[in-house]
Parts: sequence; C-alpha cells; structure tokens
Amino acid sequence: MRQIATTIALASITLAATVSATAANMPQPLYRVTLLLPPAAGTSARGTSINDWGLVAGSFKRASSERHAAVWLDGGTWDLGTLGTASGLKSTVLWPVKNHLGFVSGISQTDAADPLQEGWSCGAFLSNPTHRICQGFIWAWGAMLPLASLGTGDHNSFAVGTNDRGQTAGWAETDEHGSDCTGTQVLGFKPVIWESGRTQPRELPLLAADTAGAATALNNRGQVVGISGECGTAVGGVSAKHAVLWDNGAVIELKNPNGAGYWNTPNMINERGDVVGFAGAPGDVAGAYTPPFLWTRKQGLRMLPMLAGDVGGSAQSINNRGQIVGFAYTDPNVAAHALFWTDGATPAIDLNKLIEPVAGLVLNVANDINDRGEITGIATSTNGPVAFVATPIGMSTPASNMACADANACGPISVLIHL
Repeated sequence: MRQIATTIALASITLAATVSATAANMPQPLYRVTLLLPPAAGTSARGTSINDWGLVAGSFKRASSERHAAVWLDGGTWDLGTLGTASGLKSTVLWPVKNHLGFVSGISQTDAADPLQEGWSCGAFLSNPTHRICQGFIWAWGAMLPLASLGTGDHNSFAVGTNDRGQTAGWAETDEHGSDCTGTQVLGFKPVIWESGRTQPRELPLLAADTAGAATALNNRGQVVGISGECGTAVGGVSAKHAVLWDNGAVIELKNPNGAGYWNTPNMINERGDVVGFAGAPGDVAGAYTPPFLWTRKQGLRMLPMLAGDVGGSAQSINNRGQIVGFAYTDPNVAAHALFWTDGATPAIDLNKLIEPVAGLVLNVANDINDRGEITGIATSTNGPVAFVATPIGMSTPASNMACADANACGPISVLIHL
C-alpha cells in the first residue's frame, strides 16, 4: 500500500512539473503602457477600474492634498468631486466598477459631522480628522448622488461595484449599536444592494450566527460576493470571517481550506461566477500575509501561486476570459509588484516582464482587467505614483520576454501619455 501511495505521489509531482513547465513555455500577452495624467495640478493618480469601453475610474491627489475620485476616457480626465461643499473633503473609487452604463461607484466624505466619530470603513482609505459622515456614491456623467444607509439616522455607507442592471453593491450601517463592535466602531453594518431608481438599500442575509458583513462585487446575473462575520472595527479582520456568495437569495460560504477565520475577502466575480480575492492565513490576525485566491463552483477555493519569495498578496480582478490580475510583495513593508495569471492553473507572472520596458517605471498593483485584456492599476515612476493602462499589443514567448529585459533588444519604446 505504501509503495502504491509513493508511486502515485511521484506521478503527481511529475505531472505537476510537466504542467508547470508547459505553462511556463506558453506564449503570453505583451503590453504597451499608457500613463494616465491626473486632472490639472494633481498628483499620485491610481487606476482602480476599467470597463470594456476603456473607461478608467480611480483617484488622484489634488494640489491642496485631498484625494478625489477621477475618471479617464478617450484622452480626457475628470475630477468627480465629493458629496459636499466643505473644504478638505475626500472621495475615491476602490473596487472594479465594470458596468457599461457610464456609472462610477465609490465613497465620499460629506458635510455632515459624525456624532459617534467612528472612522468607519472609509477611514482605512480616506483620512478623516474632522470626523465627517462617509457615504457611498453613484456618479453618472457629471452628477454624484449619495447612497443611503440602513435605518433612520445619518449613518455611513460604502459602495463598490455597479452592474449593467444599475445595481450597486456595498455595505451600510444600521441604527443598532453592535455588541461585537470594537475600537471606535459603534453601529452595526450589513451587506446591501442599492437597486436602480430606489433610494433605500436592500439588505442581504448573513451566514448563521454572523452579525455583520459587506458586499464587495457583483455581476450582471445578480450574483453578489462579499464577507460575513463580526462587526469588529468595520475594516476586514473578523468582519471577514467568511467569504460568501449570494445567489438567487441564498448565501453560500466560499470556504477557506486553511481554516483562518479572518481577512477572507472576495474582490471580483465575473459572468461565469468565478471569484477572486485574498484569504486569511493561519496565525496572521493582522492580515499581513494574505494569499490571493480563485474560487470556482467546480474546484472550490484554492490559493493562486505567487512568485518565489512572495509572502502575501491579492487577486484583484478576473475577466470573462479567466485572466486574473493582482499583486504580491516579498515583505509587507516594501512595495508590491503587479501579477498576472492566465488562469488559475498557471504560474503567476510579474506583469513588469510582459510590458515594453520604460525607464524608471515599475507596475506595483494591477487592479482590474477588462474583456479586451486591458489592465489598470498603480505604478511608480520617477515622478512618484501614477495610474496606468496596459494594452495588449501581441503575444510573446518566454524567450522574447527575457530578451526584452534588455531595452536595447526590444526595439523602440513607445510610452503614450493621456493629455
């Protein structure tokens, strides 16, 4: 029996090595990088979402230092503003939005003061020293509209993606004080969907015994993914005890095979129902070493491979062709590098190896990929952080990738700048 088991194990290793070697020798897409300039006098742009039109949403830092949500399309760029008129208010787009209606969803501080001074989920992304209420928004071609919270009070809400049916996913505070809230968080919160044309959100069910949660992405079939857990600080951690899928009214757990009960967070779901995100790691309560994951109905949740030396990362988005983008890092305190997976079975590729080389440019985070294979994210240039779009220009082989590590071997380099 032991000899049979050993033979099976050796055969499995040989097969895995063969698959890995075959995948490593497959042609890969080659990309040309476009740098996206922020609106006038702005800096530190970030690309977060790109739809099949090429509409990019993200954020930038204004000359007066506030971060504002922004959109780039056909060479133009727009500052989306905020849900208020007070000076110093901030807004941003944090998740892939994906619809083809021209809608952009995100979060913004408002003029209203937060009497509980919670900080809320927004505080992890937008500094809020004056303790303003933060709300999710929908921006549609010049108008930014607030998305209501649950309950009757002036509470916080958070919006992520919007689909082609006009549904927007996110989470919202309730009137109830959460008994398991910690830190400055006082009110409980639930996963919600804002339906097109309706002002009040629709609450989604949680897993049994859980008290709080958030919807983080949705597709055009109405499938929604997110987290279910405890109130905590309303920022990941125990709030993401379980990754979940809402499908036809039912809530389904996307079980982490390593059993970690925190930081299990889906980031995107495609039209096939495939889900990507980052998972908790045993003993990593702080969430510094999260591995990227892919979940499918056929194979369940499995960790995606990273590069040698990587200790943590995230799969940020997946398109309908099964292409996945994200990032990883060799240390939580150092800059990340953008990753690309052709599917869940092939090794990770450093996206920097697939682009025409540009002096001083490093792609740190790949946040979204559309069905044309165009990728947006955050890069570091000689002038600091910058948003980018990487556009496929053909296919390359591993040999040509290696050759392109030397700029002189790749021919003329073309970097396009949106003005």
